[in-house]
Amino acid sequence: MKPAGQPPRPDPPAAGPIEISISRRRLRKLAGFEVVTMKREEGRQDLAFNSRPFVLCGLPIRRPAKTVLEYTRQNGRFFLNITGHPRFGLPFGQDRLIPIWVATLALRQGDRVIRFETAAQILDTFGLAKDGKTYRRLVEGFKRVFAATIFFGTEQQRDRAAFVDWGRFHFFDRMQVWFTRQVDQRSLPTEDFQNVIVLSEQFWKEIQAHPIPVDLNVIRALADSPGNLDFYMWLAWRCWTASEPEERIPLFGEAGLVHQLGTPDYTRERRFRQRVSQWVRIVRALWPECPALLAPDKEHLVVRPSRAIQGRDFSQPPVEG
Repeated sequence: MKPAGQPPRPDPPAAGPIEISISRRRLRKLAGFEVVTMKREEGRQDLAFNSRPFVLCGLPIRRPAKTVLEYTRQNGRFFLNITGHPRFGLPFGQDRLIPIWVATLALRQGDRVIRFETAAQILDTFGLAKDGKTYRRLVEGFKRVFAATIFFGTEQQRDRAAFVDWGRFHFFDRMQVWFTRQVDQRSLPTEDFQNVIVLSEQFWKEIQAHPIPVDLNVIRALADSPGNLDFYMWLAWRCWTASEPEERIPLFGEAGLVHQLGTPDYTRERRFRQRVSQWVRIVRALWPECPALLAPDKEHLVVRPSRAIQGRDFSQPPVEG
């Protein structure tokens, strides 16, 4: 019973439709996930190719400080050292898409001299926004990659003798790329205005000897998440080369995963554990059979043999088509 003199309570407002706002970036990512799932189920994955140094050891995820021109990563007996040009700096972030795109074109064209119609083709290949901001970032990325010097190799002990296998190289011997004001504008149909990139002999030999296939649609889905993309490619390779029914990779320590990927220096281990857990969930959405999981001790990643690329051996050369 209501107390005397108390005004009646107003009726609650009628429930209307709830509007949920989803960004364009989020919509593109969700659409990318659907394409990956559909093509994988149909057994017709689109392939791109990466090179061994940048699968085993990732490029920087974030832009290093301008004064930082040297970067090193270690993966077991493999190590990667990159020196950036004082004017352009170190490659980072989405710059990692450029070596993938160039390696893919070179292997498909069967030549270390690759030709293409417009630099904006890389935006189409990886589903990036075709706007001025993304295009300018692409231009700067080509400069950083072209000017960088890479030192990649192994160092191990064989019996009582030290075994050293090192190689120093740069990506390209020559780069003639016309960056136009119009993103979709093609180069003029003359030899003087062709877009040409000549891979260095060392880089060409590396991708010929170790062509690593990756799912192109997964790259598209993760193109704006460099850390997650590195983790997917590393995990695809690691599961393929796993020699034991179950392997435990430490997250921290001298041989830890944190020193292999292009992750920033985490001040708290808990933050990296959270990041790895998130990456595993996303990779599982793109690769449902992925056998990786974070161990109960939260100190190791457990992996088992599996194939991220169906019907493809990592040692097989690419097939045109």
